Amino acid sequence: MYTDSILFGRKGSADVITRDRMNKGLVSTPLEALSGQAAGVNISSSGADRMAMLSSVRVRGTTSLTGGNDPLVIIDGVYSDLSALNSIFPADIESFAILKNAAETAPYGSRGASGVIQVTTKKGAGNRFHISYDTNLGLESVYKTIPMLTAAQYRSEVARLGLTAPDGGFNTDFQRAITRTGFIQNHHLAFSGGSENSNYRASLARMDHNSIIRLHGSNNFAAKVDLMQRAFDGLLQIDMGLFGTSMRKDNIFDVQKLFYSTAAQNPTLDYAPKASGGWDRNSQASQIVAPGALLNEQDKDKLLNFNTHLRLTARLSKDVSLSTFGSYSYNSSSNAQYLPTWVWAQGQAYRSELKSEDWLGNLEARWSHTFGRHALSALFFSELQKLEQRDFYTTVKGFTSNEFGFDNLAAGSLRPYGGTGSSYENTNTTSFMAQAEYGYRDLFTLTGNIRADGSSIFGAGNKWGFFPSVSATWDVLNTLPHVRTAWFNTLKLRSGYGLSGNTGGIRAYNSLLLLNPVGMISWKGTPATTLGILSNANPDLKWETRSSFNVGADMGFWQNRVVLTAEYYYSRTRDMLYMYDVPVPPFVYPQMLANLGSMSNSGFEFGLGVTPLQRKDMELNINVNVSFQKNKLLSLSGNYQGRYLSASTVTPIGGLNGAGFHGGDNNIVYQIIGQPLGVFYLPHCKGLVKRADGSYAYDIADLDKDGKVDLSDSGDRYIAGQATPKMTLGSNISFRYKNFDVALQMNGAFGHKIYNGTALTYMNMTSFPYYNVMAKAPAANITDQIASDYWLESGNYLNFDYLTVGWNIPVQKWSRYISSLRISMSVNNLATITSYSGLTPMINSYAVNSTIGIDDKRTYPIYRTYSFGLSIQF
Repeated sequence: MYTDSILFGRKGSADVITRDRMNKGLVSTPLEALSGQAAGVNISSSGADRMAMLSSVRVRGTTSLTGGNDPLVIIDGVYSDLSALNSIFPADIESFAILKNAAETAPYGSRGASGVIQVTTKKGAGNRFHISYDTNLGLESVYKTIPMLTAAQYRSEVARLGLTAPDGGFNTDFQRAITRTGFIQNHHLAFSGGSENSNYRASLARMDHNSIIRLHGSNNFAAKVDLMQRAFDGLLQIDMGLFGTSMRKDNIFDVQKLFYSTAAQNPTLDYAPKASGGWDRNSQASQIVAPGALLNEQDKDKLLNFNTHLRLTARLSKDVSLSTFGSYSYNSSSNAQYLPTWVWAQGQAYRSELKSEDWLGNLEARWSHTFGRHALSALFFSELQKLEQRDFYTTVKGFTSNEFGFDNLAAGSLRPYGGTGSSYENTNTTSFMAQAEYGYRDLFTLTGNIRADGSSIFGAGNKWGFFPSVSATWDVLNTLPHVRTAWFNTLKLRSGYGLSGNTGGIRAYNSLLLLNPVGMISWKGTPATTLGILSNANPDLKWETRSSFNVGADMGFWQNRVVLTAEYYYSRTRDMLYMYDVPVPPFVYPQMLANLGSMSNSGFEFGLGVTPLQRKDMELNINVNVSFQKNKLLSLSGNYQGRYLSASTVTPIGGLNGAGFHGGDNNIVYQIIGQPLGVFYLPHCKGLVKRADGSYAYDIADLDKDGKVDLSDSGDRYIAGQATPKMTLGSNISFRYKNFDVALQMNGAFGHKIYNGTALTYMNMTSFPYYNVMAKAPAANITDQIASDYWLESGNYLNFDYLTVGWNIPVQKWSRYISSLRISMSVNNLATITSYSGLTPMINSYAVNSTIGIDDKRTYPIYRTYSFGLSIQF
């Protein structure tokens, strides 16, 4: 739907983030501009890998196990995703609108269950021609690494313990050896102009980032054009836009393998390759590889995105308008990997490409009329969308030379079975919507909405879903003026209820019986491919549906010098998708996707804005947003066509790996029915117990008092905490003195825990000297690696995200040529207040996957960014 419907201003609980509220530090992506500015929107990033946040954006938490949890992204009316959003240059964005409640998300029907992020980009305006140029230049410097034994300490401990270990004669700090001073530069050039009846804006942007990890980085080029033309005395308005990006990324092939190898490598070995080729390594340390070799693994992404859209709006009368909107999007995502002959793969190349084409068209009719003190509005809407996707991949092994890389696949001698494949998907969605709104003197509004979506991906009897909503707002003080006082000037109440859907967990043909290649046989002397059934047909497959209720208030005091917002919400996901184990027969495949689960989310969001100082030459603003979130997995069982299906009550979703963890009871984070998603279910450690040889072991409690300690998933374990924060915080303090300004952004998370698997591994002296250990490990002398709650720590933190100092330079002398000029200096990732003993508490605490809540040898070195910014408009 195009974003200009009657619902989508600052009504309900939609949170609009304008340019003034966006982050001011070194900002290279839209998500960095948004982070910490909206209550209930969690954008997880370690502050190191800037692209990692793409997979961990949550609006009011996780709402599904199998379905999509990413919010719907709408850019100038076009349905998009987080990848497309992050390809836009932040200087091209006018505002974000975060839609969280039923009244805001239900109009998007099947797509809105996980929230909606509306993005409005800048357009041409005014009667003058303008040129603007924005640039940021930044240096990234590592300031914190894991304190491991130095080469001298390593040699000393080997001698003290009477052990033998390879000594290469070097003194290498591998954590420093793989890093460099990072450099990032952003350039943005825009042209705009127009008249009363037409305007245009065009922009070009380039971002280059050489990351702190050697040989890795990214770049992005974006171009954007928007045109507006009015015709027939304003009766017709034409809006057209073109947008294209080309993004390249040099990824680390295996983040955990690199950082594990870097920290645990024997520090007496050389970082550089041997003259004869290859790297020195300790053959007894099978879980790590020479860091220099791992850096030469190639994993490159190339993302191409093109979109064009056109909107025609006809004003048929004072009360009636008709508009039509169409868009076409093309996306190509390719990946190329090469693993050299000196790592485990011994010469392996991989290429893949996913191409998608998306056609969207809709028609919207709108009527509005005022009857004295009463106002009525109605909207009717229909939409068609078609999405085609094709992908291809191939793997080649057996390279004898690394010179070709992935650019000459014919140089590899082996094509492993299953290493080559392709697929095609074609989905169609049809939608109809009706919306009505009644208002009384701008004091009270009542809005009703119903949307019907039909999709080709569902079972024959469940292709249509219906998503109604109702909401109301009341301006209390303007209705009851006698309640207003000199210090209490605003009170608005709002509430809503509605349904929205989720299609993210379903592929195009999940409801059908699918045949796929399963092997090779010889048929009449010729190799032949055999086909087998790899999924069950489920004609009852349908939408996940989320019902949501909210009630909130907006309050203003002392002429809105103090503004307070508060909102409570509760949502419940029904018909939740999950993959169930089923018997064969009567089913033809042992697993089936079915709608049987349920989950709830609730929370309270609080926002406070204070302007304690406001004068002509001086102003101080303090803004705080706080979100309390609670999640609960209610059920994963139910009846499917008369047969009762259920999943395990306790299911592990994340564990530890590395040396000493093979075949052990190493699961850490679990999915447990009746609990929040991602809880720590662990053995309890009563402390350290001293062995006869003077070393220490973890003293594990016999929780069920049966006389023995059972470390299995069903043994002596208890729920020790949750991985997702119970409370999140965002705060911005800004101060202006004449033309100078200072802004400080702080973000925090509280009420959750982090499992320090990194310390558990690096504090274990059993692995020494084959694997290096932390500097304090010899004194602690722990020779045990049982995963228990001993290394479960508080994840609470308050991070000082950035500090920016800016100067708006007076340009009166050059006003004929320059309309504004600003320079700024910023420091990003200033400091973190936390009791967590690891590198950083800012790990994945939101996206429910195998890494949630677990710090396990995969954290980037922590660095700060120092940047200079320039913005000039002619």
